[in-house]
Amino acid sequence: MILPASPVAAYHHYRAEIDAALRRAMESGWYIQGAECRAFEREYATWLGVRHAVAVASGTEALWLALRAAGIEAGDVVITASMTASATVAAIVECGARPVFAELHPRTLTLDPQHLPAALTPRTRAIAPVHLYGNPVDMTALMSFAQQHNLQVIEDCAQAHGARHAGKRVGTFGVASAWSFYPTKNLGAFGDGGMVTTDDDGIAEHLRLLREYGWAERYHSAVHGWNSRLDEVQAAMLRVRLRHLEADNARRREIAARYRAALPPTLPSVTALPGDVGVEHLFVVQHPRRDGLREKLKALGVGTAIQYPFACHEQSAYARFGGGPGSLPITERAAREVFSLPMYPELTDEEVERVIEAVVKVMRDV
Repeated sequence: MILPASPVAAYHHYRAEIDAALRRAMESGWYIQGAECRAFEREYATWLGVRHAVAVASGTEALWLALRAAGIEAGDVVITASMTASATVAAIVECGARPVFAELHPRTLTLDPQHLPAALTPRTRAIAPVHLYGNPVDMTALMSFAQQHNLQVIEDCAQAHGARHAGKRVGTFGVASAWSFYPTKNLGAFGDGGMVTTDDDGIAEHLRLLREYGWAERYHSAVHGWNSRLDEVQAAMLRVRLRHLEADNARRREIAARYRAALPPTLPSVTALPGDVGVEHLFVVQHPRRDGLREKLKALGVGTAIQYPFACHEQSAYARFGGGPGSLPITERAAREVFSLPMYPELTDEEVERVIEAVVKVMRDV
């Protein structure tokens, strides 16, 4: 079976470097927020081109803490996408804020700025755009809208390490940005991990308090904080993977280009806008007979996945924040039709060809 994602393949590919990093971290005698974590924060900030990178325990907490540090609180409204991991919405709700969902661009399945006015309320304080599947949101238009209405922008970059819009990396547009290092991400740990990046000195200082009990000094909480720390083992291994991120992303784009050149037009893929550079975190296609296609591909040894089978406004926990069935037709159609083909840098050319052959075969019968 060719899996849709394979973190263990990345381990085998970089095993010597990862094992050396693991050994270095284990022998250091310091396992939480030590030298490895500080080095990873510096290297990540340099790679992204921002002043600050603050490592935390997960991508979900990265977004939650970024929102808190940006001043989002109970009663505020945050515009976001409903087609996303529910973690995005959970982070907003955990701040006491209310998510309001805006419709998507049909090509990228990311927030479409032309639908933002319909989502605006008198209590709106922020927008949390999600760079879904590695495709950048149209941040030029979104930032123009945000500035016009004096809104904070906190980017959810969990799936878009290295993506670019208008020549700039995503994660450099908003006041802060949240990143996930979940194992299947383009920059994946071998456990949980996250990062908040910002150019704002005040937000960075607040984040460093929030992630460790609000301690201004050890054992003295200056503000109400939390425990959200990246461990040294994950930081050491992420430093290895960061060194190879650009090459890995290039391989993802190469695989995606082969897929798009070979797959029939009756199976369209979700793509970045012209001029933008996606990072193909997932290779997502759409078809109204998704479930049948997935079963046939499985029988031919090709694994697939669905991200996501339910939009957030369709889920029991968050339905109260949405407009009900039919309120977001592009989003709801996507949730019924999307599925992803195998996509990770370690796929061999022969495996890519097997996927293509299997997809072409099953599409002949549709």
